[in-house]
Formats: sequence, structure tokens, C-alpha cells
Amino acid sequence: MTYALLGNLRVLESSAFIAAPLAGLTLAQYGADVIRVDHIGGGIDYARAPRLPGGRSLYWTGLNKGKRSLAVDIRSAEGRELVQALATAPGEGGGVLLTNIAVPWLSHATLAQQRADLISCTIIGSSDGNNAVDYTVNASAGFPAMTGHGSVDAPVNGVLPAWDLACAYQAAFAVLAAVQRRRSNGLGAELRLALSDVAFTTLSHLGFMAEAEILGQERPALGNHLYGAFGRDFGTRDGRRVMVAGISAGQWRALCTACGLDAEHLAMDEEARFAAREPIATRIEAWCAARDFHEVEAVFQQHKVCWGLYRGVQDLVDHDPRAGLENPVFEPLDTPGVGSHRGAGATVSVADLPRAATAPAPWLGQHTEEVLADVLGLASGAIGKLFDTGVVAGPERDPYWTS
Repeated sequence: MTYALLGNLRVLESSAFIAAPLAGLTLAQYGADVIRVDHIGGGIDYARAPRLPGGRSLYWTGLNKGKRSLAVDIRSAEGRELVQALATAPGEGGGVLLTNIAVPWLSHATLAQQRADLISCTIIGSSDGNNAVDYTVNASAGFPAMTGHGSVDAPVNGVLPAWDLACAYQAAFAVLAAVQRRRSNGLGAELRLALSDVAFTTLSHLGFMAEAEILGQERPALGNHLYGAFGRDFGTRDGRRVMVAGISAGQWRALCTACGLDAEHLAMDEEARFAAREPIATRIEAWCAARDFHEVEAVFQQHKVCWGLYRGVQDLVDHDPRAGLENPVFEPLDTPGVGSHRGAGATVSVADLPRAATAPAPWLGQHTEEVLADVLGLASGAIGKLFDTGVVAGPERDPYWTS
């Protein structure tokens, strides 16, 4: 579901992979008109796995819900001029570009010659100009050396592209901040955001960098133990596995009561719990191992323990109502080339504001004619000529969809 919070904001998105498309999706879910600039036939991430057999990319369609698609030949001078015109088209809500494709013809300096109050947000890999993606930045940030039983010599990579995600939300926030500034003083803004800066500033915010700089120590790899508090995974008698956390005083009391820990444990502060994590874990491990999962679940729920069940995504989809249509952040979607499935809308719930249905990801070029007419005011004859000469295309069926 989407919310109509962003008025007439129009964002031109030229992007690939995760960070920039997710930033655009976030803006679209709160009411922005996000127009994708797509290569005719699809860009470098258009068929990225996972993909339905004979169908479309679930990755691409998931990140591009609620957007409009303009299919254009950006290798041609006329195609590039069209994109430039769209990025700088007049109107209070226009003149906003979101991209992670740094090319001279789409640079802020070039576009600002056509619209002085342009707002551009360019996402790059590394602040030093070198090529980087989430996974290479993560390695540089040191997290694989402290994940699980990892080390610098035997790193444990994470599956979640955390820096892409954090970068996307930073980018969306920065765009809105620049839009607000432009409304007050009429000035544009050139925004640049590096994945490496997102990762390294997070290291600073959470104390990792100060720990190394001031204390001269590396954060150790602790397996599945939490750092600085108590938390770990435990197995039940019937082979299920749960994660428990006792970070706050209330969470710790609940865990102690549920698992029958004594008053000495109950009196421990956070630092003491961390220091004694191994003997504490031994007690809780024995308690969980003596019980089937449903008994553990009942006791944890009774005492309001902070806990979670380890599961696969299929199990989550099949059995957890928080990931189902009972939760209003999900809704039924019918994506062409994919079929019927649940889709995620805006994550934030806005009280007293109705949600609108999310549009599924478009076909490539589904809105080409519409965008050229609405935004640039081109007449049907001019648009037809662009189609005839191959400068633009669409709507077209996905080239990978053979059903």
C-alpha cells in the first residue's frame, strides 16, 4: 500500500541493482511519481535471479513496484536529450534525479545548465572513486571478521546487503531534505552518497571505530552470542532452534523467570551478564533441550521473553501472519509475467490516512508514451516519430517471459 504524502514530487530514476531502486521505491510508496529510465530490452539487472522459469525477475519486479517505466535508447544522442529534458522538466515538483549511474551527460553540472534548481542524488560505491558494491564494502568495514566464528583470515560474509539498504533510505531522506530546502529558498542541490561512507559512518555511530581508536581493541567474533549483553541461540528437544535476548533489565528478568535462573543471575547487570555468558548459556541450553518447542514457546510467551524462532523464508511465508495479508503492510499483487503474490507496501503506518493500492512493477516502456506526453508535452505525432526511429520503445512483454 502507498500513502499520498509527497504531493506532486516527480523523481526521474536511472538506476540498477539495489540502493538506488530501493530509494526510488521508498519515495514512490509515500506518493512520489517515480519514473524509471529503462534501457530498451532491459538493463544489467533486469533478469537478475531469482527469476520465474519462463518469467520475470522477482528481484527486479520487487524493487520497482509503483513506478512508471520509460524505455529509451540512451546510446543515441536523441535518447539522451530526452532523458535530460525529463530530468529538468519544469514544475515545482520536478527537477529531481536519482541515480547510481555516474555518466557525464547525466551529471549535475550538465543538467543544472537546463534547470538551475535541479536536485540530483548520485549513489557511488566508494568515496575514493573506486568501484565497490555492498559486499566489498562490508569486507572493508570489518564485519565478516567478527561475524559468527569469523576472522580476517576466515571471514564470514552476511547474506543481507545491509549497506545497500541503509544507503537507499539515506538517499530517500536526503532527496526529501533537499526538496524541502528548495521550497524555502529556491536552491537546488547536488547530493552524493557513497556506500563506503554509509558503512564507515555506521561503524562510528555504533562505537566500533572508537573501540579500535581509543581502546585499541578489535571487536571479537563471538559465535551467536550478543556483544555486551546476553543473547544466544538454543535448541529444543524436538530439533527447533530459538534466539533469546536479555538486553534490557525487563528482558533479562523475563528470561530468568522463564528458565528458572536463580536470584544471583537475576541481580546481574548487562556487563556482568556478558562476562558470564558461557555459564548462563549452559543453564538455558539445558532448560531448552529438555522441552519441545511448543512448551518453550508457551513459557516464553507467558513471561514475555524477547525471543525469535529460527526458520527458513518458506516457513515464514507459510506460517507467520506477520508476513501475510493479515498484516496491512502486505497486499495482493498481480504482477504481469509473475502472477498473483503478496507484495510489500509502505512499512510505516500513518494514522488516519488511507492507504492506496500499490501498482505492480511495470513492463519495460509501459508508460513511455504517457510520460512523454504528460511531462514533456509532446504531441502524438512527435511521440510516434520517436517510436518509429527506435529512440523509445514499449510497452513490451518482458524478453525473458516465454509463457
